[in-house]
Amino acid sequence: MAISNTCLPRRGTRGVKYSSLMYNLNDNAMKNFTFEELPEAVGQLYEKLENIERLLQDKIAGAEKKDDQMSVSGAAKFLKLSISTIYTKVCKKEIPVNKQGKRLYFYRSELISWIRSGRRKTIDEIKRDVDKKGK
Repeated sequence: MAISNTCLPRRGTRGVKYSSLMYNLNDNAMKNFTFEELPEAVGQLYEKLENIERLLQDKIAGAEKKDDQMSVSGAAKFLKLSISTIYTKVCKKEIPVNKQGKRLYFYRSELISWIRSGRRKTIDEIKRDVDKKGK
């Protein structure tokens, strides 16, 4: 089985560029299973899937536990905003901030929560909420 002209993203100087890569898979890459071998193969596949899920959950949990402290410039880079915009949002009390003396500090988890709090509902979600209240 050969797959050719598969486009995969590649980082360039301006955004994402796509390059064509040629893949040649050996005919031995896919094993044909007999009917009797299927339950064992499915069991092995299930175990591998569970391991992948566990690794992803561990990675997500580790990322959430990571609560880095940031300066104004770090918060600006994280949020992809200008430093002056960060100061404006702090002044208007629109963004979570900790102040110690003249210095401002931001925590990654607080900024992520702040971003998530601004989520807008989709039309389907609004319709479901209206339907629930009407019943």
